[in-house]
Amino acid sequence: MEAPVFEEFDPASDCDCPGCAHWRRVIPPSALPGPVGHPAARGALLLAAAAGTVIAGSQPAPAVAVAHGPVRPGDPRGDESDTPQGGRAPLHGKTGPAKPGAGGELPATTRAAIINRAKKWVASQVPYSMSEYWSDGYRQDCSGFVSMAWSLPGNEWTGSLDTFGVRISRDQLQPGDMLLFHNPEDPENGSHVVLFGGWSDYTHTYYLAYEQVRPHTRGQSTPYAYWTNSPRFVPYRYKGLTEARGGPAGPQAWSYLVGKKGRDIPAVGGAGTKGSSAPSVASGPGYPGRGLFRPGADNESVTRLGEQLVKKGFGKYYTSAPGPRWGEADRRGVEAFQRAQGWRGGAADGYPGPETWRRLFL
Repeated sequence: MEAPVFEEFDPASDCDCPGCAHWRRVIPPSALPGPVGHPAARGALLLAAAAGTVIAGSQPAPAVAVAHGPVRPGDPRGDESDTPQGGRAPLHGKTGPAKPGAGGELPATTRAAIINRAKKWVASQVPYSMSEYWSDGYRQDCSGFVSMAWSLPGNEWTGSLDTFGVRISRDQLQPGDMLLFHNPEDPENGSHVVLFGGWSDYTHTYYLAYEQVRPHTRGQSTPYAYWTNSPRFVPYRYKGLTEARGGPAGPQAWSYLVGKKGRDIPAVGGAGTKGSSAPSVASGPGYPGRGLFRPGADNESVTRLGEQLVKKGFGKYYTSAPGPRWGEADRRGVEAFQRAQGWRGGAADGYPGPETWRRLFL
């Protein structure tokens, strides 16, 4: 049997085997890199290494502990909360919303703008992180998400977001408001905040929640006020909110949507059809034309139509406030309104003609 081949080496300073311990006492370490200088020392060292190899082969090797690095932000092993958050911080990067004006007033925004900003993060699936910042400068945790949606001049946290809002009741909630839970005893891991997107059912049991959670931003139907710690969530409305023309419906109109308070409007002057022409009444806007209510359409008339459907009690298909982009919720709302007139078949296809428009704004 051939002898094993070994490399010549100095005794390791941190090795506890008998061979290395002995030769550390006998042979001084080499001053230059390379093999040990004395031939006798090299031979003796090789014998000691061989003996150590044989002994080691006959004994079971001790178990080696697996090294675990620090838990990364966003890893569920790090804490019990799924939405740990950072503290107050300025915006990062070059982009960001308008700064507070003279006198410290907050940037003005609308409900539609708040929801649209939230939907952009949902569409981008922004990853959750306590330490990372998205391209718009906002931190990628729950409080950073609401700071972004409200267009605040900096990154707030659950301990400061309430100062930018007015406390409201559950019955006053509208899209763009927030539901805040701040736990002073464990503010980083025991708190959370979500954006209210509108009621999902007429009993006010579920609502559409936009929130920043692991693994990324989401919008989904959520039990009121939240899955956990529900009694401790408090609703707030942004202080800088403005109701621009063409924006979401107000409290009374929204109550028609969630309470199913609408009623069927009786047909006037015969069954009629959606395509029949009729003079528009002075109290309502003129019919803008069929081309504005088709897939892909994005205009103010679609918003006006949706708001009127809500006011008339035919907005149950909207999961959030009506907006300018034509969608299936608009078509189904129009269809329900047309069927309430007693129309069937092609007269109730969900696309508003002049007569549908006129009756909708009576």
